[in-house]
Amino acid sequence: MMKWLRKTSADPVLLLTLLLAAVLYGYGIWNDTYANTYYTTAVGSMLQSFHNFFFASLDSAGSVTVDKPPVVLWLQTLSALVFGLHGWSVILPQVLAGIGSVVLVYSLVKPSFGRSAARLAALAMASAPAAAAVSRTNNIDTVLVFTLLLAAWFLFRGTRNGRTGSLLAAFGLIGIAFNEKMLQAYMVLPAFYLFYLLAAKGKWKKKSGVLAACTAVLLVVSLSWAVIVDSIPADKRPYIGSSGTNSVLNLAFGYNGVSRLTGDRSTGGSGGGGFGGFGGGEMPGMNGEMPDFNGEFPPMDGTDGQGGADRQGMMNGRDSAAGDNQSRDSGGTASGQDGRSGGMVPGGQDGGRRAEAENGGFGGFGSPGGRGGMAGGGGMFNTGTPGPLRLFQQELSGQASWLLPFVLLGSIGILASLRRRNFTAQHKETLFWLAWLVPVMGFFSIAGFFHQYYLIMMAPPVAALAGAGWSQLWSSYKERRGWQSWLLPAAVLGTTLLEVYIIRPYDNTIGSGWSLGVLAAGIVMTAVLVILRLLKAVRGKHSWLHAAAVTGFLVLLIGPLYWAFTPITYGNNSMTPAAGPDSGRSFGMGNMPGLGNIGDIANIGGMNTRSGMGGMGGRNGAAGINTSLLAYLKSHNTGEQYLFAAMDYGTAAPYIVDEGEQVVILNGFNASDTPYTTDSLKALVQSGKVKYFLVTSGGMGGGRGGNSDIAVWITANGTEVPAADWQGTQNSGNAGTLYEITLN
Repeated sequence: MMKWLRKTSADPVLLLTLLLAAVLYGYGIWNDTYANTYYTTAVGSMLQSFHNFFFASLDSAGSVTVDKPPVVLWLQTLSALVFGLHGWSVILPQVLAGIGSVVLVYSLVKPSFGRSAARLAALAMASAPAAAAVSRTNNIDTVLVFTLLLAAWFLFRGTRNGRTGSLLAAFGLIGIAFNEKMLQAYMVLPAFYLFYLLAAKGKWKKKSGVLAACTAVLLVVSLSWAVIVDSIPADKRPYIGSSGTNSVLNLAFGYNGVSRLTGDRSTGGSGGGGFGGFGGGEMPGMNGEMPDFNGEFPPMDGTDGQGGADRQGMMNGRDSAAGDNQSRDSGGTASGQDGRSGGMVPGGQDGGRRAEAENGGFGGFGSPGGRGGMAGGGGMFNTGTPGPLRLFQQELSGQASWLLPFVLLGSIGILASLRRRNFTAQHKETLFWLAWLVPVMGFFSIAGFFHQYYLIMMAPPVAALAGAGWSQLWSSYKERRGWQSWLLPAAVLGTTLLEVYIIRPYDNTIGSGWSLGVLAAGIVMTAVLVILRLLKAVRGKHSWLHAAAVTGFLVLLIGPLYWAFTPITYGNNSMTPAAGPDSGRSFGMGNMPGLGNIGDIANIGGMNTRSGMGGMGGRNGAAGINTSLLAYLKSHNTGEQYLFAAMDYGTAAPYIVDEGEQVVILNGFNASDTPYTTDSLKALVQSGKVKYFLVTSGGMGGGRGGNSDIAVWITANGTEVPAADWQGTQNSGNAGTLYEITLN
């Protein structure tokens, strides 16, 4: 086997690292029924027509798009076309992209820093907790990072060989990345421009011309889909979800652009905007504190009577660890039985206090150790308090910050030899990775609106600089280059202390053995490196020194590697994935500490399941088809194209995903989305394409009520179908109201 590997030039250590990455990113994905329901519902709709495929439509009728451009969803749809639509089939492209990113980091580091550095960099990339968490879902970021790393590979190749075609390809790939997640892709542009200017051969005039051509390619590729879509009349395409103004360009530079920095989640639309329909930045009526629900959720969809039963049903659930589909009528959430609930709901005070004590924040909005949380500065999405040390706060440090001290000292070691006449490829590539890392760190230190898993953007430069830095620190240590020879033990000690700081607050959850073990191992390896540095007897015995240097680095991967395994061992939230011992209930609007997992208590649209409040929680439980409703709608269909119209994507999801039925979704992801007016909805009914409407309370889930005029129009013009005809006994009282509307 080893001979074969040598003949094929395959690195056995890299292959083992890729196997580790495959386990971290892919093990158990077959257990995730829906992954991120929002995107999976879109994939189900995209499979139904090319129109839906091109626009990345959320629903079968092409009513509204998702809040991201379509490239990654195109890949997920192609995967579902080949393997069938399952949770694992839409996650598979992200798993492969994550593994591919490990290969690319290895390939980018090896030419200048050597095989050992490349191996360690690949291992650091595979072990990055944020990468492990998000690669196990169908969120977009893993493919985004792979695309940017592939662009970096073309950049290095083109600069090294003087090939303009490779440089154009590099910037074209960033344009493709823009069509994956919009302005987030541009965070690496300073690094690309800087590297070419520093590393390319030729005069400034030539360099300026090449960069001008590359920028032109970047803009053409970036804006191609947006310009095409925005040029199509609005009545011929879906409403652009979360844009507020029905424009892709507004979506790119607003909601998915500047708003991420400012924290203003309003989209400028007539619906008031706001992520989750929260008025552009807050939950309704919060004003800095949680609202008094008085035993039930307030109406959020513009209806005033129907939602009461649904909302009361949501407050009467028992949090089932097994996630079964039995009716939740035992008051578990109201009484806070599981220690994560209560604190917001009358009768749940005891559970709320336990959650506060555990998680450090009002009703558990926070993180172990009491640092952060909603009351403690954790932010809306548990991302800590903006400031220069934000990435070292408990909310974010475990995602991507583990190796930063090593990266810092390693970069110092590399750049210490920088001179005008000694400007090597190592110096230039180090500056490239720093120019990637520093702006990203700066952005996330002050940004107002992002999720923890976005920190996967830090993983490639941290991994590359850690491997490259180790190579330089090892060389200085081996050759005893004065003060630089002490950087390696200092880096091991400093990184160890940071890792203990990250792990220690979780001692009550995972046991103190982890923090004490990491501390002991780090101190021992620091002492070994110091002693070997002082002993004259080991001079020239590089094998001893090399083994100690490698072991010292591997010890530093114990903490992040354990964190990377937590989405497997503790569970993962597919809507807002995050690594750590609390990964199974990572914060998001579908999984709110202090409320328990909203996905555990929601019962919307006839789906008695872990539905994530209409889709926000990721629907990680069993299927939520109301078989009685499905049978009624099919038997009473008289040729209508769409089985029924739902208020939100969480209600429609199982019928689109599991049954392949065509369903209209009347609201998008944001309350500002207005895919239908009463006139356009009337025209849809008059065309004979749909006649049944399932009106649900919506709660905080998908659609968040959206356009209340629509619900009023449905109730005013529809005939209520008796619940006994379609609801079924298992969902009685919690399934909304079914209306039939026929217009001449």
